[in-house]
Amino acid sequence: MAGKSNHAVVENLGRLLADTYTLALKTQNYHWNVTGPGFSQLHTLFETQYTDLSTTTDEVAERIRALGEKTPASFTAFAKLARVKEENGAPDYKAMLKNLAQDNQTVAETAEALIKSAQEVGDEGTVDLGIRRVQIHQKNIWMLKAHLE
Repeated sequence: MAGKSNHAVVENLGRLLADTYTLALKTQNYHWNVTGPGFSQLHTLFETQYTDLSTTTDEVAERIRALGEKTPASFTAFAKLARVKEENGAPDYKAMLKNLAQDNQTVAETAEALIKSAQEVGDEGTVDLGIRRVQIHQKNIWMLKAHLE
């Protein structure tokens, strides 16, 4: 990095971690509880997405550690940091799709904020991570919304 403070970068990584972890859990909930038309396709789609999200949590957490900071790692910490809200129920499949599309948009926005803060301090490694996440969440949004047409 270019010598500037990475405080904002680490804060944004923490938010991305919390949003990603919460979305992974929510997506897994929907994977387990989806019913209705297209069950098999949605069950598989949700599994693909929560598997990616689960892998991503490790990548984001390790990036925080690589920048010399401790990683938030509790439900309490994630609840304070995340803009994605957990799901305590099992809505119908259309609501699941709408919720996940909106939540993927939220995580993409979190990743965009991360990119901006990383660019300000010349942290190209974190910029790359953020760009990849934005692309993946945009693709997820498209796939989720396609099931609603």
